[in-house]
Parts: sequence; C-alpha cells; structure tokens
Amino acid sequence: MNCHYSPARIRPSLGLTMSGYVKERRLASLTARFGSVENKEQDSDKLLNLYWNRAELKKEFAGMRKEQFRLRDRIKQQEGATARLQQKLDHVEDLLADPDWVHNVIVFYQLRGLAAKCQTKLEKFGEQLKQQREQKQHNGILVKWNEKRAAEARSIERQLLMRRDAAQQLEDQLGAERQRLIKMSGFLKVFRRRSVTVVLDNLAAKIDAVGQEEAALIQELEEIRNRKPPDNEGLDIQSKRSINLMILSFAQQLFLHFADDDLAAQAKEASEKSAGAINYGGRHECDQMLNRINNRLATLDQVTDFAEILRDRAKLLGQTAQFRDNSEAVPVSGSVATVYAFDANGLVLDVDANILGDNYWGISKILSR
Repeated sequence: MNCHYSPARIRPSLGLTMSGYVKERRLASLTARFGSVENKEQDSDKLLNLYWNRAELKKEFAGMRKEQFRLRDRIKQQEGATARLQQKLDHVEDLLADPDWVHNVIVFYQLRGLAAKCQTKLEKFGEQLKQQREQKQHNGILVKWNEKRAAEARSIERQLLMRRDAAQQLEDQLGAERQRLIKMSGFLKVFRRRSVTVVLDNLAAKIDAVGQEEAALIQELEEIRNRKPPDNEGLDIQSKRSINLMILSFAQQLFLHFADDDLAAQAKEASEKSAGAINYGGRHECDQMLNRINNRLATLDQVTDFAEILRDRAKLLGQTAQFRDNSEAVPVSGSVATVYAFDANGLVLDVDANILGDNYWGISKILSR
C-alpha cells in the first residue's frame, strides 16, 4: 500500500506551516551564502583592527627611518670631527719633528696651559661667590620665614591657652552646678531640677565647643610646625651685578699678574689659535719665555692677600659700569674697559684693556646672567 505524504502534512507536526518552512529555508540559504549579521560585524571589527595596526606599524617604521637618518648624520659628524682631530694631531707631530718648530710648540702649549689655569681659577672664584651669595640670601629668607612661622605658632599657642582656661572655668562651673543640684532638698530639687538641667546642658555644650576649637587649633599648630621651608629662589639682578663686578675684578687681577712681558695677551692668543700659527723665535727665545711663564705661574698661588684690592677695584668698576636695561646683569664691555692697578702706596693706576670685550680667561661664560 503506497502512502503519500505532502509537505503540508509533514511540517505541521514540527510546529511549522509550509510558508514558515519556506522562509526558514530561504534564511538558511542566505546565511550560508552571505553570513550572519553578527559574523559580518565581527569581520568588520577585524578589518578595522588590521587597518589601525597597519597604520601604527607604518608610523613606527617612519619613526625608525627618521632615527636611522639622524644616527647616520651623527656618525658622519663624528667621523668629520675625528678626521679633523687626526689632522691636528698629525700637524702637531710634524711640528714636533721639525727642529725649527719644536720649541715653539712647547711654548704654545705652555701659554695655553697658563690661560686654562687662569680660567679654572676664575671659574672656581665665580662659583664660590655665587654659592656664598645664594646661601646668604637664602639664609636671610629662612630667617624671615622662621620668624613668621614662630610668630604664627605663638599666636596659636596663646589662643590654645585661652581656650584651655575657658574650658577649665566651664568645667569648674559645671562641677559647682552639679554639687548644687546634689545638695538641694527634695522639694527644692524637684522644683528647680528643670532649670538646673538646662544650665548643665548649656555648660556641657560650651565645653564641647571649646574642645572642638582646641582640637582645630592643635591641628593648625601642627601644620605650622611641619611647614616646609621655601626653596632657593636664585639671585636677584643686583646680586648678580655685584658678583659679576667681583669676577671682573679678579679677571683684571690675573691680567695684571701676567701683564709683564705681555704674557696675558700671548696666553689669550694661544688659546684662540692653533699650534704652528705663532712663531715665538728660536730655541733661546723660547727658553726665555718658558722661564718667564714658569716664574709667573709659580707666584700665582702665593698671592693671597688681595681680597681688599678686589673689593676696591669692584667698587671702581661699579662707578662706570653701564647696563643695556634693568634686566641685564652683565655690564656693557666698553663701560668697564679700564683695568685698575694698585701700587704699594695704594695709588690707583689706569690701564686700558677690555677684559670683558676681549673675553680674557673665558670670562663671558663665567659671569652670572
């Protein structure tokens, strides 16, 4: 017996009509062909992440290439500097091998060493001045700060004593009222209990308020005591000008010490030129110069009693020093182009030499700005 089953009779048993079944089949077909909406969103997110990752990689790659070019330029610069140094070294070796120049090279570097020693002494002198002035200025600020803090602390302590005295008086008054209440007879206690209780409550409230004020004052006092001191604010313009005049005075002192035989000017010239650019003469002349250099260097550290001379010279420089504006700490070089020398009798001798303008001992880098 043949049994025929139509779709309409089969699908209802599964809870679907024929039209629902057809829709389901179509949806399944579309999903299989194009994917679900959720899958599409996931694929889109993946593509977006890949895009951003690629952009970041390109950015990092560009940065690496830029750094590579920068390093290459630095290598080239270093190679050029090394080549120039090698040329100088070869040149010095050639001069040392030449009997007509070997003594000149020795004099040249001795003069350079003289200039370097003077610059080191001037730098040390300037740094000590700056540190001393900064410390003095900061100590003055700390003294005023401590005085102000101590005054504030004393004011708080006085208020604390007043609050504690007031609290003690209130507690004494509270104790007295309680004793009065205890000593009252039965009828009078009943009659006046309410008024006495109000007084006791008011006194307790006042004691509590005074206690809170005392706690606040204690906290404020602790904050004052734990307050951090101010940082060093640096030197003002007037202090910097005063220091610069003293540095210039010391630079003039060094200039005068090596002024004999024009050693100061020759040391400056040697520090600015290269070996072989200056001829100091033959062996005899060079030996004489070496002796003069050594003698003057030997007596440089022996002179120690010129502090008063430095101050007097700085005052003279301050009388003629001019500045471009109120914010400048370094004077105009032309206004301090006179070197003041003091003889044994205290007389002042004027020497024309622009120590600042000609940058003796590298003074332009030592002055405070």
